[in-house]
Amino acid sequence: MTIEVVSPGTAEARELIDELDREIAGLYPGSTINGIDVAAFEKAGGYFVIVREPGHAPLGCGGFRPIDETCVEIKRMFVRHSARRRGVGRQILRHLEEEARRQGFRTLVLETGCNNAEARALYESEGYFPIPAFLGYVGIPISRCYAKMAR
Repeated sequence: MTIEVVSPGTAEARELIDELDREIAGLYPGSTINGIDVAAFEKAGGYFVIVREPGHAPLGCGGFRPIDETCVEIKRMFVRHSARRRGVGRQILRHLEEEARRQGFRTLVLETGCNNAEARALYESEGYFPIPAFLGYVGIPISRCYAKMAR
């Protein structure tokens, strides 16, 4: 598998993000989806990747955006159903963590939904620990927020 740095506004990235949004809408009908405003994400110094097997359609995506000078928020982590349970999400997450550390960030935070047991299991197995809701997730009962210190 290869990881490619792309804009979340590319056609392939949009296709993955749209699939993620449909999945979220199915898990949490009527809930707000906290997507990416591409221009604001890129202006803030956001970093976004897709992963693929060479010569094939993308299998998944993910990114981060700086919250402040020391902390980034992991955003839009997604792996297509056909590629799950193959380590794709773990590969994306570890790549994002490595890049955040390389850029000098010390803390990573993220949000996922209460019904997304697979995502929560991945984050917890990678050393993320539960934290109180942050930013726009405060007061959203389905949100589960996590953090990890960059090493």
